[in-house]
Amino acid sequence: MTVLVAVETFLLVLLALLVAGLLRSHAEILRRLEPHEHAAPEDEGLPQPPSRAEALPASDVVGTSLTGDPMQIGVTGGRNTLLAFMTSGCATCKRFWDAFRAAEPALPGDARLVVVTKDRSHESPTKVAELASPKLPLVMSSAAWEAYEVPVAPYFVYVDGPSAKVHGEGAASSWDQVVSLLEDAVADEALARRGTDRALRAERELRAAGIGPGHASLYEEPQEPLS
Repeated sequence: MTVLVAVETFLLVLLALLVAGLLRSHAEILRRLEPHEHAAPEDEGLPQPPSRAEALPASDVVGTSLTGDPMQIGVTGGRNTLLAFMTSGCATCKRFWDAFRAAEPALPGDARLVVVTKDRSHESPTKVAELASPKLPLVMSSAAWEAYEVPVAPYFVYVDGPSAKVHGEGAASSWDQVVSLLEDAVADEALARRGTDRALRAERELRAAGIGPGHASLYEEPQEPLS
C-alpha cells in the first residue's frame, strides 16, 4: 500500500512538472507573437480608421523642436493639416522619412504635412534630425500622440481646420495609401459641406418667402388629387 501511494505521488509530481513546462512554453510563444507596441502591420489592407462613435476633436500640437525650443503648430481654425506620427526606429517609417527628404509631398485639399514624433525622452533628436526633411515642420510631442490616440507608427491623421475635427485617420505602409486616405477624407468633407450648403440655402429661401419655424404651411395635410 505504501509503495502504491509513493508511486501515485511520484506520478502526480511528474504530471505537475509537465503541465508547468507546457504553460511556460505557451507563454513564450505568445510573447514572441505579440506585435511591437509602435509598429504598423506590413501586410494588412491599410489604411483603416479605428472605430469611433464620432469624429475626434482636433487640438493644436504642442511640444518642442529638435533643438529643444518650445514649439506649437496650430491645426484648428485654419488650413487643413495632415499629421504624420513617426518614430526613428520602425522599418516602415523609414520609407516615409526617405520619401519626405526626396521631395515635399503634394497633398489633396491643399493640406500641409506636419511630422510628429514623441518627446526627447523617447526619441533621439540627433537620430530624428538625420531622418527628417528640413522642408517639413516637425514637432516632438508625446502629448499629441496621446491626444490623437495614436495606436501604431507610422500613423496619419487628417484634420479639417475650419471644423477643428479629425476627418480621416489610419495606418499605412506606403505613401499611395496615405494619399488614398486623404482623397477619401477630402471627398467626404466636400459631400458633407454640399449637404449643409443645400440645407442653408433652402432655409434662406423659406425665410425670404415668409415661412419660418411653426408656419402653418409646414403642417398642412397634402390634398388628395381630383379624380
